[in-house]
Amino acid sequence: MTELHRDLLPSIIVGRADHQMLNRLAIASLDRSPELSDQLLNELDRANVVADSEVPEDIARMGSTIRYRTDSGQEQTVTLVYPAEADIEAGRVSVLTPIGTALIGLRAGQSITWRDRADKRHMLTVLEVTQPAAV
Repeated sequence: MTELHRDLLPSIIVGRADHQMLNRLAIASLDRSPELSDQLLNELDRANVVADSEVPEDIARMGSTIRYRTDSGQEQTVTLVYPAEADIEAGRVSVLTPIGTALIGLRAGQSITWRDRADKRHMLTVLEVTQPAAV
């Protein structure tokens, strides 16, 4: 595996409702998880915020199931959820984790670098995004 020396920060799209909820979550979590909250706030700051009805189907948003490949070649499928719904065994990843924050707003085909809790840089590429069935 090659070491990554630069950050990849592709443009991201976030729907207005997700943007508002995630901002509230990040601010509320500043005392408990300052680094993770800051990472999420930074992603939200650079996001292109659009009306919820204008978010393309291939954009990772809350509730989306995302298949991605890591820089080590491993493929993973996860569903992006709020912290209270997270369950790693069931493939539900909190948006308030390094990987969850990296995924929000990406579309199929985009790559991003992210840092794990040990501050090691990793890269992932989104292969497919599936939206939850309408209720």
